[in-house]
Amino acid sequence: MFDTVINFFRQGGVFLYPIALVWIVGIVIAIERLIFLTKEGFGNKAFWSELQPLFESGNYRQAISLASSSDIALAQVMKYGLSRVSASRRRDDVEKAMEESLVEIIPRLERRTHFLSALANIGMLMGLLGTIIGLIHAFAAVATANPAEKASLLAASISVAMNNTALGLICAITLLLAHMFLETQTTNIVDSLEVASMKFLNTLTERRPDIESPAAPASRPAAQGARA
Repeated sequence: MFDTVINFFRQGGVFLYPIALVWIVGIVIAIERLIFLTKEGFGNKAFWSELQPLFESGNYRQAISLASSSDIALAQVMKYGLSRVSASRRRDDVEKAMEESLVEIIPRLERRTHFLSALANIGMLMGLLGTIIGLIHAFAAVATANPAEKASLLAASISVAMNNTALGLICAITLLLAHMFLETQTTNIVDSLEVASMKFLNTLTERRPDIESPAAPASRPAAQGARA
């Protein structure tokens, strides 16, 4: 297999090396993002299993301490919400604080993932360029070479073109698949953060009767209109 790879690069020309470099950079980014997102996903689940009993028992002080001791995404969201509970008695204020934390967290989750689609396009275009260069050399060899050498020169130039096409497509397909998978993982994590935020707000409203629900302010103008 090693000999096959060596012959593939020998027969593919100089354009194979930058395509391979783009592919390696994309694979490294994909692996780093996969490890990060997997760690965040499992970390959020474990953190929520510890935090949920504290919410249900109304022990918000210990919940704040637990959220402050962790740097995962869910801990940051909950830390924003819990810090606003003591300063505000409106559910909307707590919800806005948690939405602000999501604005900071989502770019961190999506960091460098968009590079994969760009690298996939670059690798495919470089493979296309290498293919065109190989075909140009093929036609030039046929036009100027001796009849006895035309077949071998044509085969070598076509090999250059096909190898560039193959590696460019391999680079594009693998990086685009990695991009789609990582985007799905990121979306799942963001959805889980939103679900956890909603569960926290619902539990807060049930445990703290002094917290105003969003429905209360909306009903007052209607009631005043009815009296008028």
